[in-house]
Amino acid sequence: MKILHRYVLKEHVGPLTFALTALTSILLLQYIGKHFGELVGKGLPTLVIAEFFGLSVPLTVALTLPMAVLVATLYAFSRLAAENEITALKASGVSLVSVLKPVLWAALGVTIVMIGFNDQILPRSNHRLAVLQRDIAQKKPTFGLREQVINEVSPGKLYLRAGHLDESSNMMREVTIYDMADPTRRRTIYADSGNMRMSKGLTDLELTLYDGNLQDVPTATPDELQRLYFNVDLVRVRGVGNQFQKTTADSYKSDREMTVCEMQAAQDKARRDFQTARKEFLGGRAELQKSKAKLSEAVKDARTSPPWDVGLGRLYCNAIALFLPKKAQAQGVRSGPRGIPLEGASSTPAIAPPVSSGKTIGRVAAQFDSTLYKGPTPTAAQLALLEGTRMKLEDSANLMNSYGVEIHKKFALAVACFVFVLLGAPIALRFPRGGVGLTIGVSLFVFALYYVCLIAGESIAKRGLMPAVVSMWMANVIFALIALWMLAKMGQEGSTARGGDMKEMWGALGGWTRSKIGWKDRRVRRERLAA
Repeated sequence: MKILHRYVLKEHVGPLTFALTALTSILLLQYIGKHFGELVGKGLPTLVIAEFFGLSVPLTVALTLPMAVLVATLYAFSRLAAENEITALKASGVSLVSVLKPVLWAALGVTIVMIGFNDQILPRSNHRLAVLQRDIAQKKPTFGLREQVINEVSPGKLYLRAGHLDESSNMMREVTIYDMADPTRRRTIYADSGNMRMSKGLTDLELTLYDGNLQDVPTATPDELQRLYFNVDLVRVRGVGNQFQKTTADSYKSDREMTVCEMQAAQDKARRDFQTARKEFLGGRAELQKSKAKLSEAVKDARTSPPWDVGLGRLYCNAIALFLPKKAQAQGVRSGPRGIPLEGASSTPAIAPPVSSGKTIGRVAAQFDSTLYKGPTPTAAQLALLEGTRMKLEDSANLMNSYGVEIHKKFALAVACFVFVLLGAPIALRFPRGGVGLTIGVSLFVFALYYVCLIAGESIAKRGLMPAVVSMWMANVIFALIALWMLAKMGQEGSTARGGDMKEMWGALGGWTRSKIGWKDRRVRRERLAA
């Protein structure tokens, strides 16, 4: 390594360390403050709280490292240009490419390290953190229940979902309870509202439900359904408020707790399920159209083509398979989002409504029809079966979208380190006297724009409005094109220490705006004279 290369890299080490430490501390404090209510008032051991904080660090680092790289690049090159070191290097015959080369190689190394970090360390820490949060929540469930989420109140036995939850009064709205304690039957309770409280000994959870119904389906005969309506119902869950017990093994993993290869295997399985459901759906819809049955708009407009993807995760897994032994390649895919079991899953009951398959939906719909009509009609049962198949299509497509977003997000955040070096260097060299103001201003603007694009792209892709490969890489592509354009223009500009500060940036923008306004005024005067 040349002396110049070592010197340029050394200029980045200090700002990078400071920026990474400061940004990580700020975001970590924000994350801890957000979850502080889950920890207080439970008498948790000090080691458990320390482990909670420690497991929160990798998630924060994955977001702050690209930011720190941009801050370090802006500050280092701005200082080199402000102290005329870049001018001296040009006068000595050293091109800007030689100055940028070691930084770009270092950025490439950071990108590779970040890919491994996001693929291996981050999902494992997220999984351990999620398990720890569930263990903490089980000590006092009233602190751990979240709305619009299926909460595991009793492990493997009882799950609760509340549409709206008031933490101050413990009142619930739109309550759904999945009771799987009895392996011979599946019981589902729906209630308009409810209240929850701990027993006097703080060991049992008491749920008081209002205006609902209870559905009971035997496991052996899923075509039989019993429904019981109630005005007030009391459900007591025993042994959920006992002492804190740490779970040593948990097979459930969400998409953010899985490695790239695990998500790719889950996505492939969801794609196969989509193709199977697609054949059933198209065949059933064609039969009903021949019989001139009235189809709903959802069935008519159902999506029958799987989400498009370039297969980046599959390419990555095939690449690492060349370097890892076969035993290391085997990564069991336990389960995906919403508790849907995937390949290699155990026999643990899934967190899902007991009536889920298309055929069961058809039989249950027929029995529902028997309460309204004299007898079930084949057309009504076929319509219910077709609707169940359409829902399966949507679920499989949503799973593929969700896995595709997380796969591309891991790579996009890592590549952002390299893109920010390409973007930060020409900005700092163009405005050498920007100093700390330039570093803070440009960093905040780029961070805000980048993460807005990232979050918006994630939401759009999960809803199926845009392929994940487009939405998650859109910000990187835009910033990379801007950076390449600025690098191409950089060699054509003279470098001076007398200009190029923040005032010049605003002055240039103001002059461009005034020229546009003057051009419009002259055009208006010409039109008036012609008239």
